[in-house]
Amino acid sequence: MSKILVAYISRTGMTEKMANFIAEGIRMTGLQTEIRKIADISSESELSGYDGFVFGCPTYHRDMTTGMKNFLFLAQKANLTGKMGAAFCSYTHSGESGPMIYDTMQHVYKMDMVDLGALNLKEHIIDSPEGIKACQDYGKALAEKLTVVQ
Repeated sequence: MSKILVAYISRTGMTEKMANFIAEGIRMTGLQTEIRKIADISSESELSGYDGFVFGCPTYHRDMTTGMKNFLFLAQKANLTGKMGAAFCSYTHSGESGPMIYDTMQHVYKMDMVDLGALNLKEHIIDSPEGIKACQDYGKALAEKLTVVQ
């Protein structure tokens, strides 16, 4: 059975909520998922055994956090070429981190990315029915793409 890692960093808890809602969407398709904070991943070997990856980070000052940047360098060592991927971010004013992570996964790692682009949600929408559904649908889209390929 396919397994997807949802790895994130969250400062206020909103990106963590998105990670959990995305994981719910993945589970709704019958696939396994694991949710981990990027701070708890210390080596590229911890990224083995997954068929898909979803990376998430809040946007601060029109950028991703330093922790996410460091994690992306670590993830690059894991050779994720051809794996399924997706990216997401929460934000209050601008949402640049999601597309930056998505582009890194697609163009640097050469991953097979979900066709929807990055999921960017304003923080005040995340807990709403619309926000929850958007996250769940995003998780479902990655899981369904992974299922079709395998």
